[in-house]
Amino acid sequence: MTGKNRISKVATFAFIMMIVANGLSAMTDQELLARVDSLVSFPDTDFSAEYTIIQERPGQARVTTVAGVFRRDALDTYVVVVMQPLASRGQGYLKESGTLWFFDPQSNRFNSTSSADVFQNTNIRNSDFTRSTLAQDYRVVSGEYVMLGRFRARLLTLEAVHNNVTYPRMRVWINEQGLLLKTEEMSLSGQLLRTTLIPDYYNIGGRFVPRQLMFIDALRGAVVGGNFVNERTLVTVARPSFANLADSVFSRAFLENVNR
Repeated sequence: MTGKNRISKVATFAFIMMIVANGLSAMTDQELLARVDSLVSFPDTDFSAEYTIIQERPGQARVTTVAGVFRRDALDTYVVVVMQPLASRGQGYLKESGTLWFFDPQSNRFNSTSSADVFQNTNIRNSDFTRSTLAQDYRVVSGEYVMLGRFRARLLTLEAVHNNVTYPRMRVWINEQGLLLKTEEMSLSGQLLRTTLIPDYYNIGGRFVPRQLMFIDALRGAVVGGNFVNERTLVTVARPSFANLADSVFSRAFLENVNR
């Protein structure tokens, strides 16, 4: 490649990035939240994937959970089926008509649970499996441009507009494409409860799915070697698919029969 061609390509890339940056700058911060939602929500198709969830507790052995996740964002419903470990195999969750149900195959019973509850004793909340609704759930208190490592990001401070959220306050770092890079989830008083990191995404035909997520609990942990070490949960998402799912997947009967 000649020096002239190299300079031309660099200039073209810089021009494209300027357009992207200016496009996001032209948005209000509330519109930017809506863009975040739109990039990772799929109202026009179903979604499924396999989640490998590794729970790390200081001084203890890692615990691995593998689950199948099925979403139908058009109806705001989802199903999670635990496949590993063997002791929890067949346990499942179904969001149906605004109610979240937990299914225990040992008792063959459904019990209502909360989206704010922890998932399988990890640092994940049940609400982490559903579609993104930041723009509906929060208002922007403030916004500024910052550097997150080597990435330029828009940092927004959010407050919930209703009580049906897991965290009443949040701070979110959004890249120039409109994707979340990091979140800090807080109590109403502003105490940090959890940090979430999303380092990379799949881009599948313009639909974005996190490849990995790291959830770091700000309160749970243990002192190791004189230092407090936080509990953390690493989630790896594999085999994401947007193939249509049968209506029967989003039902109690599916959870009752999945392991039979």
